[in-house]
Amino acid sequence: MTAATDQAREQLKAAMARLAGGDRAALEQVYRMTSVKLFGICLRILGDRKEAEDALQEVYVNLWRRADRYDPQRASPIAWLAVFARNRAIDRLRSGRVQREAAPLEAAAEVADAAPLAEDLLIDAERKARVHHCLGELDDNQRDNIRAAFFDGRTYADLAEAQGVPLGTMKSWIRRGMQRLKTCLEGAE
Repeated sequence: MTAATDQAREQLKAAMARLAGGDRAALEQVYRMTSVKLFGICLRILGDRKEAEDALQEVYVNLWRRADRYDPQRASPIAWLAVFARNRAIDRLRSGRVQREAAPLEAAAEVADAAPLAEDLLIDAERKARVHHCLGELDDNQRDNIRAAFFDGRTYADLAEAQGVPLGTMKSWIRRGMQRLKTCLEGAE
């Protein structure tokens, strides 16, 4: 297990603890970290996308009410939530609202998880923080033009016209700023 996986598990445990205390922001964090996996479980059991969506909604509504029942000593947060989702989907099947055959929980492993891995999310967050730090090291003119060109999609010609400078000057400003940015990013690795 990687450090990033351990960190993601600890973040989920902390969010579950805050959720048990009534923290609404924690519910959003738990949802972001677990919804794809839990939806896969519901979909595999119910075999119907709409039913799986409804079951998933019930999972999070009930989680809001029952988060205090989670015991980190007995199970990992995702294992506890997976059982919670499985039970909710099976309850929907038993209620007669869905006329499908139930699949075992293990079958949910075959459902693709489109969400990036926690480790990839952490690496992306670190890169983003490095980029923003290095952008902060540039002078205002370079930083503003680079942000406008690369984040806002403005063309060099638009930027040159807006600032009343020749196109070549704008290209030089951005090129020099990009060189400084590259140097800073390489130094941070």
